[in-house]
Amino acid sequence: MRQRWLAVAASAALMVSVTAGCGRDDSGGGETARSVAEGKATGEITVWAMGTEGEKLGEFAKAFTAENPEATVNVTAVPWDSAQQKISSAIAAEQTPDVSMIGTTMQGEFATTGALDPTPADLFGKDVFFPGAWDTTVVDDTSYGIPWYVETRGIFYRTDLARKAGFPDGPKTWEDLTAFAKALQDKAGAKWGINLQPGKTGSWQSILPFGWSNGASLESDGKWTFDTPQMAEALTYYQSFFKNKLSPADLPQGALEPAFVKGEIGAFMSGPWHVGILNEQGAKGKFAVAPMPARQSSTSFIGGSNLAVFKDAENRDAAWKFLAWLSKPDVQVKWYQAVNDLPAVQSAWDDPALADDPMLKVFGTQLESAKAPPSFPTWTQLAATFDVEAEKVCVAGADPAAALKAVQSQAESIGTGS
Repeated sequence: MRQRWLAVAASAALMVSVTAGCGRDDSGGGETARSVAEGKATGEITVWAMGTEGEKLGEFAKAFTAENPEATVNVTAVPWDSAQQKISSAIAAEQTPDVSMIGTTMQGEFATTGALDPTPADLFGKDVFFPGAWDTTVVDDTSYGIPWYVETRGIFYRTDLARKAGFPDGPKTWEDLTAFAKALQDKAGAKWGINLQPGKTGSWQSILPFGWSNGASLESDGKWTFDTPQMAEALTYYQSFFKNKLSPADLPQGALEPAFVKGEIGAFMSGPWHVGILNEQGAKGKFAVAPMPARQSSTSFIGGSNLAVFKDAENRDAAWKFLAWLSKPDVQVKWYQAVNDLPAVQSAWDDPALADDPMLKVFGTQLESAKAPPSFPTWTQLAATFDVEAEKVCVAGADPAAALKAVQSQAESIGTGS
């Protein structure tokens, strides 16, 4: 699945605007963070970045070096499929770059090695970022790095079919979503009312929002809590879309978008990247996005990527200044315009480039309450177990409560890793 989204202390006025109201505690209550020297950045800053970000950041960073002429930014593009191993090996060998992009679900694993530098509170205030995004940087009460860009999930739907189904504005609640999917079939002629992930790799990103919306939590007092009544009810609800043939259990890869364009699938759950994909495939003007349907709340998953500085960084202060520059609201907007990564800095969303887009506005509102799994180092292992058990539930009709007990048993076996 996609892993996707303040300022340099160059002037006192800018510093006040970024850190106003934020004290030392903003970087967490654990390990002490060192301050960053004032003045412009100097020297070489080495950066590892993945995917499109790794391809585009080097050119984009020329604007930073224009403001800091004695600094250079050298970006190494790293494939996502080898990133985790490459970073782990670099930490073990004490051969890290100054900065690395880190997927939000990898944060706990790397922070607990002791290799990451705590986030300096004199440059960054947590309230500048979306709360769920900031939380992904915090491990054992200390923030290690900053959110760079973010993404979340919503319900995409065909507006013409939704009108025929009697839900012109899409679903608002769990009850609505079920009735909406059924009406898209019965009244609007869709073969499938909605497409949901049937327990394949990364399906936890689709399922957990229903648990969170139902009041579930994955941890309590530093321990995993998968097999709660709230999560069981949510997984049972999610399973109902497959049991009642409202969602396909075996949609071939690449078939979603063409089926949606043809009206064979009336709705699906996904993130902001799908706006561009659908526009390119001929659905422009034919679809809208609704927030996640509410139970106790409307809560979605927050993903994206963080940026962290290593303790072994040869140019630590300049590295943090580069991250501060990347977190300036106007720079976040320019980065969005360059690569379509959604800003992690909340005030960047006030820019017309985002504020005037009705679909992005839905995602922006959803991000205000979106959540991520706890930043425990063992999450990656447990996510794989969760996906396996979820597939048994969605495809084979297994008992949701039993599946969650299996996940809980694995969770208790491997612990949190903290």
